[in-house]
Amino acid sequence: MKKILIYTAHRCGYCVMAKRLLDSKNAIYTEINVDEQAGMREEMMRKTQRRTVPQIYIGDFHVGGFDDLNALNKAGKLDELLSAMNN
Repeated sequence: MKKILIYTAHRCGYCVMAKRLLDSKNAIYTEINVDEQAGMREEMMRKTQRRTVPQIYIGDFHVGGFDDLNALNKAGKLDELLSAMNN
């Protein structure tokens, strides 16, 4: 099964919105708060080539941030991607 990984930070409204959207889909995800673990922001930046949070992975697919996740949802592709996780 593919895993969902979301990099977040304290006081990040977009992180909250991304988690709410995933929660509304009953998606189970692992959250890594880059403010709580030394070196995590740098690891996230190396992995994603982006500095902002949230950064979301569904399996090996880098979704991007909340705007990208929301666009997938509005296009009807998020449900497809999440349902493919269970196959």
